[in-house]
Amino acid sequence: MEAIFNRFLQIYDTLKGYDPLWETARQLVYPGWWQLLLCFLACSLLMINRLNAVEKNGFEGTLVGTLVMPYFSGFPNLCFAYLILKTKASGGVVLENCLVNNLTNLTIVLAFPCLFWGLNLFKSKESHEPTLKINHLSLLLSILALIFFSISTLFVSKDGTIDRFDGMLLVGLFLFWQLFHVFDVLKNNTRNQRKLKKRILFDLIIIGFCAWGIFSSIENLLEWITISEQAKMLGPHLGLLSGLLMVIPNAFLAVYYAAVKRSEIAYSSQIGDCHICIPLCIGLFAIFSPIMVEATFQTPILIIIGASAGHFFFASVMGKLPRIAGALLACLYAFFFYKELI
Repeated sequence: MEAIFNRFLQIYDTLKGYDPLWETARQLVYPGWWQLLLCFLACSLLMINRLNAVEKNGFEGTLVGTLVMPYFSGFPNLCFAYLILKTKASGGVVLENCLVNNLTNLTIVLAFPCLFWGLNLFKSKESHEPTLKINHLSLLLSILALIFFSISTLFVSKDGTIDRFDGMLLVGLFLFWQLFHVFDVLKNNTRNQRKLKKRILFDLIIIGFCAWGIFSSIENLLEWITISEQAKMLGPHLGLLSGLLMVIPNAFLAVYYAAVKRSEIAYSSQIGDCHICIPLCIGLFAIFSPIMVEATFQTPILIIIGASAGHFFFASVMGKLPRIAGALLACLYAFFFYKELI
């Protein structure tokens, strides 16, 4: 396949002569990079399939969206932060990755399923009325937590640096939040006399292999970008591009659960994944290497806070994300992306 493609390029160059734009496109077709992307996407899809099985074997509703899925859909972001730390690169890249991830989750990733299937928190084919109300309250609490985490990150960055102690504070807040959900799972399972099924261990093992595949593909993609002559032009946009790539598993989750009428999971999985980036990824990186915060940081974090407040308003007052709000979110994301590329 590669030989055929190279032959086609030789013929094209002979007929058309040297074209700088075409040469740039040819440099991007680097042997191996597309296999790594396929590996990343395949592992993400298999992971989501097993996460769906986990939900049926002991976790319910928003709990799987806020406690289980974020660790795995957000795993690429954690891998990225670790690999950037390993290469001693600037923490600003991790900061940009997390901001792009959260902005995308709160806008286009939720807007797309909203426009096609709707995100009504009180319509689910597998939940009864009391369960829907509990899931609704859990989602509202998760959105409030996201607002709190984002404001905390904004405050600790006011001096222009997120240092080790700031990072420990952010990670501590996240761990406390997760412990709250662990006890919530135990409480609900005790009340309903429900036990976690043993088969969940098999699913977790498969998920572990998927996590290894994701980590390996991200590591090799980063290596390609940093050492390959063909990909040097992508280096300055590493934070943006990695954030867009790593949001793909979240998009799969949102589309799948919205299509099967499980809006509470589609919604809570995106909010939970935002918790992984802010504060966990930023906090963990800062513990080992201080992050220098640029002046441009304030605008996207305020946008994240504003978008979260908008989601809280619609979820609390209307019990859904209306399609008109989804259209506005899609337009806002297009605007933000356009400004970023300029």
